[in-house]
Amino acid sequence: MAVTATDRTLTLSRNTNQALGIGKFACDFMSGDIGNPDISVRNRTVQFFVDSVLCGLSAIAMQTNAPRVLREEAIDYTHDRGATIFGDNTSVSPEKAIAANVSAVREWDSNGTNFGYNPGLGHTAGEFGHNDFYPVPVAAAQVANLDGAAVVRGMICLDEIRGRLAEVFSLKTYKIDHVVHGAIASAATYGAMLGATPEQIESAIGMVVAHYIPWRAIRAGKQLSDSKGASAAISTEVAILSIQRSMRGFVGPKDIFRNPEAIWRQFEPTNGDSPFDLVLSHSGDDFAVMGMHFKLGLYEHQSAGALQGLIDLISATPQVLEKPTVISKIRIIAYEPAFGIIGDPAKRDPHTRQSADHSMAYIVSTMLRKAIDLASTSGSGAIADGNDAWWKTIMLLPEDYGREALHHPLTRALMERIVFEHGGEEYDRRYPDGIPTSLTIVLDDETELKSGMVMYPSGHARNTSANLEDILHHKAEALGSIALTDADSVIKQFENIANLDVDSVGELMNFEILSRPAID
Repeated sequence: MAVTATDRTLTLSRNTNQALGIGKFACDFMSGDIGNPDISVRNRTVQFFVDSVLCGLSAIAMQTNAPRVLREEAIDYTHDRGATIFGDNTSVSPEKAIAANVSAVREWDSNGTNFGYNPGLGHTAGEFGHNDFYPVPVAAAQVANLDGAAVVRGMICLDEIRGRLAEVFSLKTYKIDHVVHGAIASAATYGAMLGATPEQIESAIGMVVAHYIPWRAIRAGKQLSDSKGASAAISTEVAILSIQRSMRGFVGPKDIFRNPEAIWRQFEPTNGDSPFDLVLSHSGDDFAVMGMHFKLGLYEHQSAGALQGLIDLISATPQVLEKPTVISKIRIIAYEPAFGIIGDPAKRDPHTRQSADHSMAYIVSTMLRKAIDLASTSGSGAIADGNDAWWKTIMLLPEDYGREALHHPLTRALMERIVFEHGGEEYDRRYPDGIPTSLTIVLDDETELKSGMVMYPSGHARNTSANLEDILHHKAEALGSIALTDADSVIKQFENIANLDVDSVGELMNFEILSRPAID
């Protein structure tokens, strides 16, 4: 086996130096020597980018802690040829700008998600990942004076590398945080955009893997901390530092994927090869980003099937909302890892937003409580008409994770009625193809309202029934209204990223972000 290429893909075989191969792929893709992504790929990437930006701006406006700290830190690192943070035109060290911006877009845990699933190639490791890293190519373009078309190309490149790594190696299986894949892709993309050689990128990837591996300890415990949301930011910061050092001449470990002491072969031993082949798309429409998923509000992605099941039930039988006391039990059945992560008994009594958005009981109960509140004022028949309208009307937003919402008596009462069960092999084998979940509302007369198994909820890449663009537009408006006085113009600027010239990319962050009461 060797490095092989077709008119659409590049295969880095397990018996080759894949770190060097990733570096060469990134350099060739960014230079245009290879690569012609279909317009659908570019449009979908920009859609994820804009969604992430609105998540970030609203998190900043509501003074969430980690983005605030990292923004204040960034401003202390002014730099003549640097990058900028959201809502500020001060040029700062690029790694600090990236850390602040990545932290912001990730803070709500409401931006895009991937599940590492590519059955056509048999690459179904099922590693999580999120569209957190778009500030990397934006910063690279600002430093290197590149235009918006280069930014979008960088976003595609970064998503392709991290998305394909998620398909072939499950970090979570070994209690390593999923941001490692994003950090590797960040080092490669940033380096390629700044003119690094493939060898320098290989060196930087080696440093990232050898020096900076984050454990999932940051996501464990009864009440989660800032570290959960800022994990991508911190790992990306050190990835950028690594490529900067490499470009100055520092030499890191080579051929890290075949290194017997690195995480890959330590966890999945081989006789000398890396544990996997890596297939990277450079042209056409079969890019990793096309299989990624949108969150239609603020919730842990593993809960999307349950939320869809809830909406299916209450839209079919809205009268149940008029007398919530008749609900005796809410039974949710799901797969691993959903059952283990957001069904963790430690998340049954969340007291922080970071814990609440990883609590199946809280997430489902809050959306149901919002529907019940609306029914009490307008009647159940007047709340919404159809799936898309229900998602928009009871969408989970930042206010649903504030102190008052966390302890809302009706939410807490509903949480006590939730029974969360593992569905066993029937459910487990269907993930990560879908998000197999079923929800049953049991009434006090023992009537059962059943959603049936939900596989592809609204927002899922394989969902074909929801008007995704319409729901995302509502989400953008809701988050934009929190952060901006003229949300439409700012949103359009980000939507138009591919057409911006060098000067406009440099001024991209130059707008005012409103200050709202802190949610934390």
